[in-house]
Amino acid sequence: MDKLRPCLAEFIGTFALIFIGIGAIKAAGHDILAIALAHGLTIAVFVSATLHISGGNLNPAVTFGLLCGGHITLATAIRYWISQLLGAFSAALICLGLFGRDVVVTGTPQLAINLTPGQGILVEGILTFFLVFVVYGTAVDARGRGLAGFAIGATITLDILFGGPLTGGAMNPARVFGPALASNFWKAHYVYWLGPMLGGMLAGLVYRVFMEQKPAPANN
Repeated sequence: MDKLRPCLAEFIGTFALIFIGIGAIKAAGHDILAIALAHGLTIAVFVSATLHISGGNLNPAVTFGLLCGGHITLATAIRYWISQLLGAFSAALICLGLFGRDVVVTGTPQLAINLTPGQGILVEGILTFFLVFVVYGTAVDARGRGLAGFAIGATITLDILFGGPLTGGAMNPARVFGPALASNFWKAHYVYWLGPMLGGMLAGLVYRVFMEQKPAPANN
């Protein structure tokens, strides 16, 4: 049961993100502010609701960043990844039944027509670096804990305001994997794994090496 609770929290939180994300894109169309706020508010709410249960990852790239920074074990990371991807796929399947394939494809983050996959990886990597850095600063580091849900949700919002027109501002492999699997739409899919996972890894390593407070040496 101790291992099931965090996995269920990750499933529910990721489910909510994909369900609301696809629905918001259907409802808002090209209103990037509305889409950014829908994603940001969902993350803010569900990070706050799951932070004390699972750490409120809700994102394979965040989990990878925490793994690289030494804050979770590989076994925990694997359980979280499975839970996140299942939550994303389940939400996308329901959206597929409610709205049809075209809506799910439209609700899947995609590259702008003038953006190369390499540029997409760079954009997603930088945006995810910001996200995981904020996760460390507000949810992991004991010196900065407080308003983690708000800070992480706000980061999602500002990242989508910038990255939405370029890559869809995913910052989260599950955000793309769930709809892609449900609708069988895999265009440039690797971009949304490589960019976020590299960005998350770099943020975890940077915070661990340069930002975390090292224990004071013992006096002899």
